[in-house]
Amino acid sequence: MGWGAVAVLLGIVCGTVSTGARTASRDADPLAELARDRASVRAEVVVTDDPRPLRGVRAGPPTVAVPARLTHLYLAGTGTVRLDVRVIIFATDQVWRTLLPSQRVATAARLAPPAGGDLTAAILTAIGAPDIIGRPSWAEVAAGVLRAGLQAACAPLPAEPGGLLPGLVIGDTSRLDPALGEEFRATGLTHLIAVSGANVAIVLGVVLFAARWCRAGPWLSALICAVALVGFVVLARPSPSVVRAAAMGAVGLLALAAGRARSATPALAAAVIAGLLIDPALSVDAGFALSVLATGALVLLAPRWRDGLRARGVPAGVAEALAVPAAAQVACGPVIVALSGEVSLVAVPANLLAVPAVAPATLLGVGSAVVSPLWPDGAELLAWLASWPARWLVAIAHVGAGLPVGAVPWPSGLAGGLALAALTVLVLVASRWPTLRKLVVVAALAVVVGALPVRWVASGWPPAGAVLVVCDVGQGDAVVLPVGPGEAVVVDAGTDPVAVDGCLRRLGVRAVSSLVITHFHADHIGGLAGVLRDRRVAGIVIPVFNEPASGERSVREAAAGEAISVTEAGSGWALVKGWLDLRLIGPSRPLTGTRSDPNNNSLVLRASSRGVSVLLAGDAETEEQHAMLTEVDRTTLRAQVLKVAHHGSSYQDPELLDAVDPAVAFVSVGVDNPYGHPNASLLARLARDGAKVLRTDLDGDLAVVLTDQGLGVVVRGRVR
Repeated sequence: MGWGAVAVLLGIVCGTVSTGARTASRDADPLAELARDRASVRAEVVVTDDPRPLRGVRAGPPTVAVPARLTHLYLAGTGTVRLDVRVIIFATDQVWRTLLPSQRVATAARLAPPAGGDLTAAILTAIGAPDIIGRPSWAEVAAGVLRAGLQAACAPLPAEPGGLLPGLVIGDTSRLDPALGEEFRATGLTHLIAVSGANVAIVLGVVLFAARWCRAGPWLSALICAVALVGFVVLARPSPSVVRAAAMGAVGLLALAAGRARSATPALAAAVIAGLLIDPALSVDAGFALSVLATGALVLLAPRWRDGLRARGVPAGVAEALAVPAAAQVACGPVIVALSGEVSLVAVPANLLAVPAVAPATLLGVGSAVVSPLWPDGAELLAWLASWPARWLVAIAHVGAGLPVGAVPWPSGLAGGLALAALTVLVLVASRWPTLRKLVVVAALAVVVGALPVRWVASGWPPAGAVLVVCDVGQGDAVVLPVGPGEAVVVDAGTDPVAVDGCLRRLGVRAVSSLVITHFHADHIGGLAGVLRDRRVAGIVIPVFNEPASGERSVREAAAGEAISVTEAGSGWALVKGWLDLRLIGPSRPLTGTRSDPNNNSLVLRASSRGVSVLLAGDAETEEQHAMLTEVDRTTLRAQVLKVAHHGSSYQDPELLDAVDPAVAFVSVGVDNPYGHPNASLLARLARDGAKVLRTDLDGDLAVVLTDQGLGVVVRGRVR
């Protein structure tokens, strides 16, 4: 047996032992049993990462997620249980937002089982503010000051570059616009906002240049770089990509100190092995996998491709710029497609265009963070200078994500990833022989010249003649009613700003005549920021019934921040715009004491667009539906298209379905939602009565179109 096989077996044994020990600790009683019983406990935890605010406008106080280690459980009657396991804490009290990593706190909480798939042992829902029983380490305090200083320096900048810059420099995406983050993903630029070896190389490269300029020897240079490395890792927090980058930097520093040439491949291997043994959870972390694959590609593929291009007469700088993003994209492609279900066609050119901006943005941003405690004005100046390369990156993401042929569908999951990996290997192997290489080039050109223009011109979306579009926003509602070129009335905003913004962008909606909120539950208002993003919104219409009050407050605050007028839709409310006539038909009076008063007071709207009648039933349940049957004329209820109430729940009045008698019924519902929506009996009844039933969880964005042959339906397909 060769030494290679021995090394592999030794690695398997070490990994198995390390992972087994941690999973045994995660699944051990009494914590596992208490989590299953959703017990109320008092816990002592150590915060391990910055608290992260949950995205979106939500009914109720803003919630933060706090990664932590659970060290003690105090149980009534049984004493104290000592532990050392990972947990996630969900909290609403504002004190949680101020905590720093390494800080020890105690809290009353309710336990719940974790989602699974990693080493998280339990979910804790904190009750009230934490009791602080320990100070964070001096390093975390210093890092907190520097990170806060960078955020403060970026605050005067425009929202997009100001939110992006901390992500570029230290991986802090707390202020990054979710929609911009989605555009970075779509254009293959996500790695720029996750601290990686590139950030470390940029910083250490400047430090090493300065040390050698000062004639420092190898050991002194290594010591200076080590100090800079430790400082940068503390500043950036030890996320998976930072851990990997730091490990590679440490191995490289040892080579530098010994006066030997750095071997990047052993450095990467040592970093991966050390990282997985210290934290086995990295084995299922997609960010860690992408970081390792990208670095491996830069070590193994990029130099050969660069040299091959130079041998064919390509200038050295151009060859380097072409080889690096191409190699990284080829290596990371299978993982990306497994996660997203699409192959990006703009990733390589986008990364090529991004190269000149990354280093100056990173260096100026680090400088801004370092000087911020001593010279705030200087920090703002450096942040302003760094914002210009950041603006260039924002522009690349905007343009790349907006291209209709920026990505092509591909099977997601393990099968899709393996299929792309196999295809990639075949192409790389084939390119070694001239004849096969020519065939590969011809096939690629055939795709570009033939398929892409067809996809661009005849993509089928946005559909011509659309009178209504139901957006795929997960477990929530967002309905678009076009009223003119680039303009629409939007009913509800779903729960995810990125999802609703993406739907409106795909439809080319640049102006919203009116945003109608049917009621204030989170799955109808959570995506409000996505509707408002880069669009002119003329006004927001809300129901008179204002529960939950926190939801109404969130909508009014968002509207005030954008100087948008808010109107309450009382009895008789109507909106006529372009070819759309939209009218309120329910509720005619407030309903109280029902199973869910907010649902049973949600706005029910009747739309008429280009002669097509539509009933938008909001989340109305049995009580409101029954009230409409007694108070609204049956001819008003009848409609060709029905947006089924409350995501297809079982709380439906059969008489209302008979009165509407739709030809098409849309159900806006999330994949694998925990509520059992949509109800199977309801779907069967609609189909039995002659309605064509479509669901966003299966079919993606849905549209009703008016053609020469009459009413039609266009399905875009799921995109997430």
